[in-house]
Parts: sequence; C-alpha cells; structure tokens
Amino acid sequence: MRLKDFPEEELFLKGSAACAGCPGSMALRVAFKALGRNTLLVVIASCTSVLQSPFPYSALGVPVLNMAFATGGATGSGVAAAVEHLLKKGILRERPNVLVWAGDGGTYDIGIQALSGAAERGEDFIYVCYNNEAYSNTGTQRSGATPYAAWTSNTISGKREWRKDVAQIMVAHDLPYVATASLAYPTDFFNKMRKAASIRGTKYIEMLAPCPPGWKFPSDSTVRVSRLAVQTGVWLLYEHENGRTAYTAGTKRIIEGQSELLPVSEYLKAQGRFRHLFRGGEEDERVRDYQKRIDEVFDNLRFASRLRERLMDLEIRG
Repeated sequence: MRLKDFPEEELFLKGSAACAGCPGSMALRVAFKALGRNTLLVVIASCTSVLQSPFPYSALGVPVLNMAFATGGATGSGVAAAVEHLLKKGILRERPNVLVWAGDGGTYDIGIQALSGAAERGEDFIYVCYNNEAYSNTGTQRSGATPYAAWTSNTISGKREWRKDVAQIMVAHDLPYVATASLAYPTDFFNKMRKAASIRGTKYIEMLAPCPPGWKFPSDSTVRVSRLAVQTGVWLLYEHENGRTAYTAGTKRIIEGQSELLPVSEYLKAQGRFRHLFRGGEEDERVRDYQKRIDEVFDNLRFASRLRERLMDLEIRG
C-alpha cells in the first residue's frame, strides 16, 4: 500500500481541539483510514479525551467510548465480549474492529495491569499506545516511558532511569501480533494496522508520538522529529508475529546498510527537553551513554542479520 492509495474517506474530522502538530491526531487519521468506518473506538484518559472536541460535537467519525485511565484492557475485553454476543444473536452481521487508544501513562503505568490481564487471556481487540513519553495532558510529568536524561516537570535535571519497553513486555505475553510505528512512515503504520485487524486475539501496536509542547520543538517539526528518532536508532520499527521479529521501514534499511545510522545528538538537539545536555557547547556524558547503547543494539542486529543470511545461503546450497 502506497500513500496515494490510502482510502479517501476521512473519519478524523475537521474541528478537533488538538494542539498544532499533534501526533495523536495524525496517528488517528491514519488508523481510521486503515480500519475504516466499521470500528468501535475506546479512548483511555489521555490527550485524545480532549482533542476529540467539546461535547456535543465530535471530530471522530466512529462510535467512541471514553473511559478512565486504568481501564484499557478491561474495557477492550468488555467491548470484545459484547461484540461476540451480538454476533451470535445475529444483531451484528459484520465483526467491527475494536480499537483501544491510550497514551503511555494509561499503558506503561496506570493501565498496565488491565492490559497484561487482557493480553494473557487473548481478548480480541487492537490496542494502540501513542507514546508521547510523558503525562503531556496534565503538565508533562515523567512516566515509565520517559527516556533517559529527558526533562519533565518533575525531572528538571533529566530522568535518571532508562524507559521500560512495553512492546517487548507484550512480546513476552506471546501475543499473535506486536508492532511499533512512526508518524514519519505512515504506510508502515497503515500496513501494520491492516494486518492487526486481520488477526484474532490481542494485538498491540506502539506509536512514537513526539509532542511539540511537551518535547519543546516547533509544531511543524513533528514528522521531522519522528523520522530522526528512527534514523538515529532511538526508536526501532518492527513487527513480531508467530514468534518471529522482522524489522521494517527505516530500521530495516539501517540494519541492511541501505541507510546510515545518524548520531543520536541530532535527535536530542532537535528537542528542548534535552537542552541541558548541550550547555556551553559541550556534550554531556549522557549523550555518550545514549550513543553507546544504540551502537550496541545495532551491532547485535547487524550480526543477527548477517547470520540469518548465512544460514539461508547454506540451506539453499544444502
């Protein structure tokens, strides 16, 4: 699927209350194009609770259920169960897509228990975490997704811990489909949403969602920052299906040597939340910590890629 082949119907409507350059609204627009009108949207307390516009109007062209922070997995389970009941009764003739839409606060922290329970049970819905790496709707406080050294309103000298990786936690739940996505690669996200909709069970997709006011960059740079995250190796694009992980789009090209891995400083300098790492023209040692960690990851990924190619070559010759 190419960008020009996306469905023309718009289900993310005009008049939203989103900030300029809002990553959540961009991601929803692509998600709706991938899933279509036959979608039931569960919004977990987050920026999306606000951006859908004030009652009685709505910028969302599908049925919406707004729920509390901790309830993503539980509400998704309930809606999925209701769908099964209505299908059996013949009230519904076609199975709708159940889409749970949550931020990192409602996923990494407050909602992880309900999500883990639903994943363990294999409930049938798509769960999308649009990860803006902080509690952006309530003042930009740190979350479990906030990266190392980042400024937030309660880590003013930079967070001391590395973020946890919920996508890999979901892989450990043995889900049928787990993927990551970026706004800079919309066709990759579209295809992953389409694939998730074709699979039964719990599907988890995590979208990096650079937030202009929270991350402190101009509102017209959301896609640029999203692309830099991938090009510098801070954000990996992959899908995990049937026990196997395949890297996609920009990450795949870096691993295969088709694209250069850019210095992580280019990504960090694009955001005011990392400004303290470059004071006085000197790079803080935490920048080197970042680069070392990324280089180790890509050394391992390239080695694994070469090993797979070698094994495939031996299979062909054998």
